[in-house]
Amino acid sequence: MWGISVGSRPRGSQPEAVRAMKMSAAQDISIGGPTLAAQAMSAGLVDECHLFLCPISIGGGLRALPATVRLDLHLLAEKTFDSGVIYLRYRLG
Repeated sequence: MWGISVGSRPRGSQPEAVRAMKMSAAQDISIGGPTLAAQAMSAGLVDECHLFLCPISIGGGLRALPATVRLDLHLLAEKTFDSGVIYLRYRLG
């Protein structure tokens, strides 16, 4: 699995750039950041979503999931850590 670093972030139509990367990848790709991830989810390009819920509130920030699209999430795995952090792995669709 590999990710999109700041230096290689797609330019222009980001969902189309992610779609092209996904079609040409020989293995799974990983994207991050709430804006790019939300665009990819809205475009139907995300197969799985991995979330870490942290038991703190900082009172601001960007949404983890897009507000403008309905996502059917199917829980594949979960793990609770001693710190209270919860890892959730979902399949979309």
